[in-house]
Amino acid sequence: MSHTLSPPEKRTLTALDRLLRRAAVRASIDAAIGPLERRLLADTGAQMAWETVPLSLYDPGLPGTIRSSWIFILRSGAVTGAERHPNSHQRTLSYRGAGDLMTMERGRWRNHALVSDPGAPLETRWVSIRANIWHQVVVRDAHWVVVSFHTAPADQLIEERPGPDDPRASVRRLYVGESAR
Repeated sequence: MSHTLSPPEKRTLTALDRLLRRAAVRASIDAAIGPLERRLLADTGAQMAWETVPLSLYDPGLPGTIRSSWIFILRSGAVTGAERHPNSHQRTLSYRGAGDLMTMERGRWRNHALVSDPGAPLETRWVSIRANIWHQVVVRDAHWVVVSFHTAPADQLIEERPGPDDPRASVRRLYVGESAR
């Protein structure tokens, strides 16, 4: 299911999309995928592995609101569970493979099935998730690689998950310092 983007958000995603079509950017991301996949396969309990991408890779042209970028590889069959970022607007591109980056809207999960076909419409390759919106990833047949951009710096990006004993209470952590879970 695609989603409607506001004109300013469509401009931001279009700018990011152009950057990710550059040969040097793709070569750098492609080079990172192999080691990430090996890290994921080495940790049989992990649903995903990730690393940050230096923002300088995207120069020139990175929108000024972007403060960090990440590559994630998500394991085939993974259902990551609900999380949100109270301090960051997230924009995610399906880079290799396909999956569903679901968002919680009006108390219900909404599907955002994404594909990696560069010829597909922007809305079927990208999802934009405002700060504090619950989201989760569902991967089906094969590992899924995504590239995410955040408005929070890498060392300040907060992840919140529902508390194990009380779903109304959340548990916070930072991604930096970890590389798989």
